[in-house]
Amino acid sequence: MTATAATTDTTAYVGIDVGTSAVKAAAFDAGGRTLAVESRPVGLDIKDGRVEQDMDEVYGAVVDVLAAVTAAVPGPVALIGLTGQGDGVWLVDDSGRPVRPAISWMDGRAHALVDAWQESGVLASVFRRNGGAMFPGSPGPVLAWLDRHEPASLDTAAAALTCKDMVFQRLTGTRATDVSDASMPFLDPRTRTYDDEVLQALGIAHRRGLLPPVSDPAATGQLASGTRIASGPYDLAACALGAGVTAPGDGLLIVGTCLASLVATREFDLTGEPAGLYISTDRTGQWLRAMPAMVGTAALDWVLRTTGVQHTEVDALLDATPPGSHGVRVLPYFAPSGERAPFVEPRLRAELTGVSLESTTADLVRATCEGIGFAARHCLDAAGLSGSLAICGGGTRSPAWMRLFADVLGRPLRIVEGEVGARGAVLASAERHGVELDTAAWTAPTAVVEPDPERSEFYAQAYEEHLERLAGSRARARAART
Repeated sequence: MTATAATTDTTAYVGIDVGTSAVKAAAFDAGGRTLAVESRPVGLDIKDGRVEQDMDEVYGAVVDVLAAVTAAVPGPVALIGLTGQGDGVWLVDDSGRPVRPAISWMDGRAHALVDAWQESGVLASVFRRNGGAMFPGSPGPVLAWLDRHEPASLDTAAAALTCKDMVFQRLTGTRATDVSDASMPFLDPRTRTYDDEVLQALGIAHRRGLLPPVSDPAATGQLASGTRIASGPYDLAACALGAGVTAPGDGLLIVGTCLASLVATREFDLTGEPAGLYISTDRTGQWLRAMPAMVGTAALDWVLRTTGVQHTEVDALLDATPPGSHGVRVLPYFAPSGERAPFVEPRLRAELTGVSLESTTADLVRATCEGIGFAARHCLDAAGLSGSLAICGGGTRSPAWMRLFADVLGRPLRIVEGEVGARGAVLASAERHGVELDTAAWTAPTAVVEPDPERSEFYAQAYEEHLERLAGSRARARAART
């Protein structure tokens, strides 16, 4: 199917994106134009640093949005692509049903293990093998924690999956994982198979049977209705596809719950500070150098809730105070599990400085947005950005914040909107099922935001000051471990 037939063809292409707080399904025509979008919220059970999800609720939301979006399009659905949140552990039985609630990628219960592995050198040794720096919510630490504290759950389970893999098994009956999901932290990126030495280093080699088969490039199948479906790359890699980030050096910044930076590369560099990960792609010998930070829109959401500000007020507040926020500074590391990119610091916490009785709500909001921008620049620098930069996610709905991002990053931003993860899932599914789509049309930016030279110069200096404050905060976090 080519884009030229889209004017008369009513065939739809559906992407499902199983997110952390919402499940979405989007239908597109053959030219990549959005036909319909359906969304359902899903809950997070957050308590004492533990973050869990109800698998049946998540799967039920998938079924609901798929049925709703299919009913909303005038013609048949040619194929479906599936993507979703990565990391965490979703323990299931033989039929894909839950053994216990899913442990989210946001979970912090394994922070003591990560601390110990960091001190003993295990984290560094694993990174030197596969380019993946573990954090408390990644599968390695979570499985190791379960093995120590809740072994009965592992004994009962048939598989330890990611969210997307759980959904795919229940939709099709096939249990498999994609190379992108397997990248963290068990995959040998050169052989694209599980690395037994990594499992041994984490003390969970005896649990290897819980890992699903690696389907390279991805599992394909059919729904009961006969519609073709593919379990594609997880959300970070799917967004890169949906934004057209495939050329080495080009990057993507996802401004969502977490702030994810990705750069396409053919270089596999295991030197430097262990951080982030290399995500294997369908293109053998090409990876995405990923820095998926814990900081993101959740940090701004907390500030807005605390100050009683609505999201609709953010743009006006950003315009109400100048760059530098009258001296207010925010290190926006609010996640209970600390930070995971471009460094791993489980005990790092947010810091607000420069606040006085003269500080305004606008100062606090702008300082938070600036701090998130500095965190993004830190991640993109570490990932090796050298080409163009696309940006997507919920944060793109704020024009003022996008101007701020362009100024802080000092480069043009290609704004990509329209359910980018779902779009990438469709493109992956189309390739795997041999369906031709116009990739350039599907990944075209909706706008380009240019930086202001004077503000960019100001922020270049402010960024260096941010790094100095961060270094001090990291030192205090490390001291708290002793």
